[in-house]
Amino acid sequence: MLAALVGFAGSLLRQPLIVSFIAVGILAGPSVLDIARSSAPIELLAELGIAILLFLVGVKLDVKLVRELGPVALATGLGQVVFTAGIGFLLCLALGFDTVTSLYVAVALTFSSTIIIVKLLSDKREIDSLHGRIALGFLIVQDLVVVLAMIGLSAIGVGTRAGGGLSDALGVLGAGLGALGLVLLFIRYLADPLTTRLARTPELLIAFAIALAALLAALGDSFGFGKELGGLLAGVALASTPWRDAISARLAPLRDFLLLFFFIALGSRLDLGRLGDDLFAAAVLSAFVLVGNPLIVLAIMVGLGYRMRTGFLAGLTVAQISEFSLIFMGVGVALGHVEEAALGLVTMIGLVTIAVSTYMITWSHLLWARIEPLLRPFERPAPREAREEEGERTRGHDVLLFGLGRYGAAIGHRLRAAGLSVLGVDFSPEALADWRAGGGEAVYGDVVDPEFLAHLPLAGVRLVVSTIRDHPAQGLTQADDREALLQALRAAGFSGIVAVTAVHARDAQRLARAGADLVLEPFADAAEEAAQRLLAAAEKRASRKAERPGVR
Repeated sequence: MLAALVGFAGSLLRQPLIVSFIAVGILAGPSVLDIARSSAPIELLAELGIAILLFLVGVKLDVKLVRELGPVALATGLGQVVFTAGIGFLLCLALGFDTVTSLYVAVALTFSSTIIIVKLLSDKREIDSLHGRIALGFLIVQDLVVVLAMIGLSAIGVGTRAGGGLSDALGVLGAGLGALGLVLLFIRYLADPLTTRLARTPELLIAFAIALAALLAALGDSFGFGKELGGLLAGVALASTPWRDAISARLAPLRDFLLLFFFIALGSRLDLGRLGDDLFAAAVLSAFVLVGNPLIVLAIMVGLGYRMRTGFLAGLTVAQISEFSLIFMGVGVALGHVEEAALGLVTMIGLVTIAVSTYMITWSHLLWARIEPLLRPFERPAPREAREEEGERTRGHDVLLFGLGRYGAAIGHRLRAAGLSVLGVDFSPEALADWRAGGGEAVYGDVVDPEFLAHLPLAGVRLVVSTIRDHPAQGLTQADDREALLQALRAAGFSGIVAVTAVHARDAQRLARAGADLVLEPFADAAEEAAQRLLAAAEKRASRKAERPGVR
């Protein structure tokens, strides 16, 4: 009940579920309400939640995306991890923490929440944008770092056990390699046929996935290489199957529910009285994550030849720490490497950075509009994405088409079939690739980017069509991005026809007043066309009956 109430309040504040769950854990702990007393069941559910979480990380470990993005994903991901950990370590030492605690906290600061970032980018419809795909690429690199960190902690844990020696470490290493070997054999010979058979009964497939995650987590705990690594290996075992997305989608709610108990277990161990001693350190490190991480990513991407705006939007996605940071610190506490106070410190940093970065990502375009004048002097004169499209923009076209989704691409293909030359514009590399694969010409561009709008390739263009229905990323009214396009076109002296898309009638009226020559309403237009075809079919059937009175 507490989670439902706090979660509802968090949703009203547009906060991700993890913030509400951390708050629930603190409220349920001994420092506030002291209602989390069933420690054994809570710990069991928390461990199962961690196993499912890491299982889903393994299932979604798509290294192909890293290969597709090439050096930018690796350079940005590894660069952000190295610089964040290095600078964070020095900051922790300067704040008076010992070497081991500083190392743990610094590594915890490098992890960003894939769950939160994917959710926010999806809500903003920017998951397929250039900065969105780059962000996903370096988040996968971070996931690989999580794997290495968990393996490292498992190895360290063996060495710190009472009586643990070289033979124990070699035994754990052998067990880990054996588990990996079994997983590889499973992938090679059993994964596809078994999951295909189980997928005939979806409930059975999900039960098998949970069982596999719990089994390997339990084996990892028993043999010493860690339940976290065991759960991750279980996910990797199913990552190559065609059912991985279905498994991930079905298990996500269970993961969220079980993670609640992880945060309750976390809150039950926190002493709020001691957290006050670390408020200054939490403020300094939170500021570093909120400001330093985006600047690190921005600097790396500009160095690789990307525009300042793309680097800024991608950098905002790492302006928080993740649930892995708390799990990582929890393992450190369990191993006796760090004290509970260090876990409390990272928990405070998580609350602050996740809460603040959520608004930063949601309002990223407005934030860029404020920051851009300060960063403009550092903009490179010929960034990579502009150089790639420079030749395309200089050609003359009859039609400029914004938005190459299903609706926009369908319109574009029909205009091309009518003999018009169409230049497509989209911020999704995949949409651009599909359009070009069909023989069309396209450039990368974002309708909410003032710099792009100021350099529109309007020479010879007779018709501008925008099939972008809304852009919730701006946090403004739905028509604002289209109004900006209309204003930019009029400011550039464009005298041709401008057609824009609207879903709601109120937007259609507003856009018409703003100067749109034609407002396309996909649902209303499709309904009108469908109704006309239905009526035509009915009239045709009626006329046949009239000609043959005896036919029903």
